[in-house]
Amino acid sequence: MTKKIFIILALLTATLTASSQEKKWYDNLKLSGYGILQYQASDKKGDEENSINLRLLRLILDGKINNVDWRVQVQGTGSSVFLVDLYAEWQLHEALRLKAGQFKRAFTFENPTHPITQGWYAYAMAVNKLAGFGDRTGEKSSGGRDIGVQLQGDLFRVAGHPLLHYQVGVYNGEGINTKDKDNRKDIIGGAWLIPFKGMRIGAFGWTGSRGGYTIDGKTDQSLSKTRYALSAEYDYNDWTFRTEYIHSKGYGTAKAGDGGTTIEQKKGDRADGFYAFAIVPIIKHKLHLKARFDVYRDEYESGRKIWSDLSEGVRTIHYEGGIDYMFNKNLELNLMYSRIDEHSRDYSTMYINKYKYNMVDLELDIRF
Repeated sequence: MTKKIFIILALLTATLTASSQEKKWYDNLKLSGYGILQYQASDKKGDEENSINLRLLRLILDGKINNVDWRVQVQGTGSSVFLVDLYAEWQLHEALRLKAGQFKRAFTFENPTHPITQGWYAYAMAVNKLAGFGDRTGEKSSGGRDIGVQLQGDLFRVAGHPLLHYQVGVYNGEGINTKDKDNRKDIIGGAWLIPFKGMRIGAFGWTGSRGGYTIDGKTDQSLSKTRYALSAEYDYNDWTFRTEYIHSKGYGTAKAGDGGTTIEQKKGDRADGFYAFAIVPIIKHKLHLKARFDVYRDEYESGRKIWSDLSEGVRTIHYEGGIDYMFNKNLELNLMYSRIDEHSRDYSTMYINKYKYNMVDLELDIRF
């Protein structure tokens, strides 16, 4: 499979390049990619880490045929290579664009953000667990993607920017490279206001299911999920501030993102989280300081949804700070520190384990 993907990309690139003089619509063909090298160390008791690894390696082929943009993206991590994106977007009008294939779900501001410009060693925990990365439902990490069809557009352009953006999509609900297991579709939509350049205030909703579960001894069952997110962001002139709250109703597996299909009912059917961060320039477009507060609750009793008291229950809190330095547009160095306060439950005994530990992450980001 690995060799086939690279052979297909190589042949496609060679064919399109050779034809570029005859077929002008190939002029926009672009081959690019990026890699993230990572060193991470933590002193969590019983699970210490001190490792250098390749976080991501991706190759991207973009093109344009008349008013249709298309993309193919593959990812390599360790010994596996797999398809990440494969889609085409028909740009009928600024207010009406139709996308079909495998691509990012229309959920949260952070999900579609590039892993490098996102600014941290990982996406926020609530985004990871509730937007299709290492999902709470057990869905294997899909990078926030699914297979489906999506409409989106910008409306009411004033002073050089639209006042409103909308997007709504219908998806399999199973993640990348996977057929629908229960013949039910996920519907995800969102909209945001842009009162002035750089500012976005939005809301998102998600209703759907995932199939193939074992529930009370019965196999091939569907698990419903309902989610929403509230988002705000200011991103302008090299200053970035963003915060999002995400809520989920629906049971999950014992371990997020493990591909599991046996639900853990003791875990409950609710989870939520929020984050807030700031990235500010010390030297514009060169050197930045950053800070993030990130909270995720894997379960809570609906009658005790009190964010002011996070001392008990199953939750993880990250207090994070860091610095990045951009050598140029293709090379960047990131150094981040996290103080982590984690309460995790052993569902066989219902005992809550409590850990406080430190983590350091150093990353070299390369674009090509």
